[in-house]
Amino acid sequence: MRMSPSEAIMWAVEKDPALRSDFCNVTILDRVPDDDRMHSTIQRALIAIPRLGERVVSPPLRVAPPEWRPDPTFERDYHLRRIAIPTPGTTRELLDLAASVTAPPLDRSRPLWEFTLVEGLDGDRSALIQRLHHAITDGVGAMRLSLSLVDLEREPEPDPASGVQTLIDDIGRRSRDLVTDDPIDRDAPLDIIRDAIVDRGRSTFDLARHTLGATIATATRPTELPGATRNAIEFMRSLRRQVLVTERGRSQLFATRSLARRYDSLALEFDPLHRAGKAHGASVNDVFVTGVARALAAFHREFGEDVDALRMAMPVSTRDHGDSTANRFAPTRVLVPTPPISAADHLDAVRESLHTIRAEPALDAADLLAAAAAGVPTAALVTLFRAQTRTIDFATSNLRGSPVDLFLGGGCIEASYPFGPRAGVPVNVSMMSYCGALHLGINSDPAAVIDPDLFLELLRNAFTELAALG
Repeated sequence: MRMSPSEAIMWAVEKDPALRSDFCNVTILDRVPDDDRMHSTIQRALIAIPRLGERVVSPPLRVAPPEWRPDPTFERDYHLRRIAIPTPGTTRELLDLAASVTAPPLDRSRPLWEFTLVEGLDGDRSALIQRLHHAITDGVGAMRLSLSLVDLEREPEPDPASGVQTLIDDIGRRSRDLVTDDPIDRDAPLDIIRDAIVDRGRSTFDLARHTLGATIATATRPTELPGATRNAIEFMRSLRRQVLVTERGRSQLFATRSLARRYDSLALEFDPLHRAGKAHGASVNDVFVTGVARALAAFHREFGEDVDALRMAMPVSTRDHGDSTANRFAPTRVLVPTPPISAADHLDAVRESLHTIRAEPALDAADLLAAAAAGVPTAALVTLFRAQTRTIDFATSNLRGSPVDLFLGGGCIEASYPFGPRAGVPVNVSMMSYCGALHLGINSDPAAVIDPDLFLELLRNAFTELAALG
């Protein structure tokens, strides 16, 4: 199976290491999970998400999107690792380890994921550092992966369907079958190119047919022309707001950026923030973005810079009910107000600014735009995307987790902190709900967020203010 155009673009622009799109999740467990059960859990995940057993094969010159193929040399022990830190390990030491483990790029010759089990945390606890490439799945798809890893009780009844001892051999067999059962040797360079050109022609034809169909429909219904013209004008305005932004980010403090990373975490109570949002007609996501924006505004003021707005990047899921596609989201950008006003007024202002995002016409055309951009030379894509990251001041992402306790290899999950990809942005704050708590993972660039401890304190203060509104 080939990558979608948007996945192919994420893959191509990683020629610039600042634009890497792998993401991480740090799950804290109340005990060290059992070895055999962890291996069984990984086998279940390989069945649920076949891409975990596949590597990427790219045709020369990007004549078509890369292709997912079963990895004939798949090694489970390469992807599932074990590290012990000196006891009693602290959360700070765990997060520093996670930042170090996820700093090198993933090996492109293997399936694009790594799990690292960390022993030695205080209280005889452990943690699982889960790292995946965005091409495997988006945040919503990652939740589907998580469901294949976890149990609803500490000692569940064995599931015969999950005891697939021959699974890894099967991955290799499927890879060999591509050669022995297919009249085309798909590892031969000339055949890879031929296959890719056929796919490129098919996708180009589909894009042209879609465009021509829209043109004919307008021409045959002239009474609808004024409305179509207005829609086209609004679409171009939306495109300029979402895709063709030329104005640099509003923050001077965040102008300097690097490849370094720092991970921080923050746990919040769900109910007070939910009540605060409800009292103001706002969602939990509105409250979340307000808290981050409020902390960033205060952070800038601490260093003598007043900002009235900051540009935020936020993925919006475009999945329909039951859609199991690996990646189905549209990247959005919006100016979030950051004036020195009360928490209540700030929440109302942010709610209004976020309300406009889903109505953006450019979101509906995200797949079409990705298909059109897929043929752009890699160097040009990298230049374009690098320039666009300079327009963004911060990123956020919001994931819905489980409302009940979950277990992994016999260990109860105490917390789960998501760390979204920065991809050239100064800071990404991601949030996941779990068992009455909101877990925030902060992935920041030390060159921009020069005092991460202060930013963490300001985040805590901002959410305390917002909770009081309920």
